[in-house]
Amino acid sequence: MIIDSQKYNGICACGREHYMQTELCVISAGCLREADKYLQKHGLCGYTVAVYDRNTYEATADRHPRVDKEVILDPTDLHANEHGVAYLSENLPTEAELLIAVGSGTLHDLTRYCAYERGLQFVSCPTAASVDGFCSSVAAMTWKGCKKTLTAVAPRIVLADIDVIKRAPMRLTRSGFGDMIGKYVALTDWRIANLLSGEFYCERIADMTLAATEAVLHSMQGIYDGEDEAYEKLTYGLIMSGLAMQMMGNSRPASGAEHHISHLIEMSPPTMGIRSDALHGEKVGVGTLMAIGEYKRLADLASPRFADYKPRSPEETASVFGQGMAAEIIRENLDDSARGVTADRLCNSWESIRAELGKLPDPTALRGVYESFGVKSRLLDIGVSEERTEELLRHSPQVRNRLTLMRLRNCIN
Repeated sequence: MIIDSQKYNGICACGREHYMQTELCVISAGCLREADKYLQKHGLCGYTVAVYDRNTYEATADRHPRVDKEVILDPTDLHANEHGVAYLSENLPTEAELLIAVGSGTLHDLTRYCAYERGLQFVSCPTAASVDGFCSSVAAMTWKGCKKTLTAVAPRIVLADIDVIKRAPMRLTRSGFGDMIGKYVALTDWRIANLLSGEFYCERIADMTLAATEAVLHSMQGIYDGEDEAYEKLTYGLIMSGLAMQMMGNSRPASGAEHHISHLIEMSPPTMGIRSDALHGEKVGVGTLMAIGEYKRLADLASPRFADYKPRSPEETASVFGQGMAAEIIRENLDDSARGVTADRLCNSWESIRAELGKLPDPTALRGVYESFGVKSRLLDIGVSEERTEELLRHSPQVRNRLTLMRLRNCIN
């Protein structure tokens, strides 16, 4: 399967000109063995460094790209944060001109960010269908304790070798499924923000993301049965989500309330005492079901009452996140994305909002799909008490200044 991402360049019906840094995505068995051919074809040359961790180095032992240097990181306690960036930077030669990430999500975020810092070219070689960020032009980082989306480098080309991806632990594949299914909530939040505030919305980006998401949802039986085609559909969906973020210029099409729940758990504010060692996509998958459940509850209110939106006070933010994180969270929300959303505006838009909420999957049926294929579906599955549900729903919107229905839930009762 070949994705010629350049066809998405140019003026769109939305009125904007979209630009893709990624030129080509190859999703096929054995494509990593042909890395030299693809690099040459796309003019990618110079001092080349392949970045692995020990696990991905072994997983691709029979098909390593020919490079000038291999950097093999210790995966123990390796995270996409300032410490991981420093660790990789220390191991990169100063003469590097092209970085090739051969791994999954964390390794990609570290490599793309270091490529951005140094002004280097970047190539993506996913070894598992675990996250949707392989084609992204941003890096999801936990920076000084707070979850951040930092500017990074999108790959010039992507080589997704299905032979390697199929051999990855099933837990990573299930994580990718969870990350991808979250797009149902992300796209709904984006459309609602458009209805309430006039935030830019591109139908083409939304449609391509939704189509990729639904293809992934219907591929799980094939993945469970080990079918190459199903793994290709999952990998295609994850890559298309990254391309959608490139077209948009940010993560709006791929990240909404479901990701904010995941981010809050990942940040583990000391005052909340919430911690989970689950993978990113596992937390997103659980957050997706939580968000859909809450959104359906709001949609089913018989006679909702609306209130003007009120930003959180610094005192409440400090009590939730602690002094160490509070200053950064307050800075994140200074120009509050929901400021100006009034009771009248909510009331006048409510039927349109309810129509969007009606398009979300039925949470009971979706949970059944999760459970059929061993995907984590409840807070308890990721090591968090179900009693923390309300706290997560209430406080998660603060981790990212983005207009979502979850940010407005206290205005609707």
